Amino acid sequence: MQLVVARIGRAHGIKGEVTVEVRTDEPELRLGPGAVLATDPASVGPMTIESGRVHSGRLLLRFEGVRDRTGAEALRNTILIAEVDPEELPEEEDEFYDHQLMDLDVVLKDGTEVGRITEISHLPSQDLFIVERADGSEVMIPFVEEIVVEIDLAEQKAVIDPPPGLIDDRAEIASTRDEA
Repeated sequence: MQLVVARIGRAHGIKGEVTVEVRTDEPELRLGPGAVLATDPASVGPMTIESGRVHSGRLLLRFEGVRDRTGAEALRNTILIAEVDPEELPEEEDEFYDHQLMDLDVVLKDGTEVGRITEISHLPSQDLFIVERADGSEVMIPFVEEIVVEIDLAEQKAVIDPPPGLIDDRAEIASTRDEA
């Protein structure tokens, strides 16, 4: 199975290094020297990582065969894709790969069906489940332990305990102002 692990950004310096936007929780595993990655567009790859380093908080990579700034600039916006065994699991017990979460049924703690996960959006502050409801509408569920109380891969379901108003319009209105 293929997983997107990074997007190549700007060239850095004159010796063929590029910045990368990391899109994996395991960059040391997926983006290490010797890693061979497929690309999008496919005509650019496959590419083999020659070396990597962190500079000013950004990951810089150098690929085999790319020796100058011109070659590095030609790679900009290329998506890097790793081949991953579908049976492979993340190291931490409470971590999941996107492909494990896709198509899980989402239910409330009492068993009421909410919908099915159709997309996972990775935002800077947290991840979101995009859940398609039976009527075709979508609801966004923050993937935080206060709301997503259980992921059961064997049963193919995510159990949630949402605050009022997250998945319905029954929000609790709290106001300190007196009604006049």
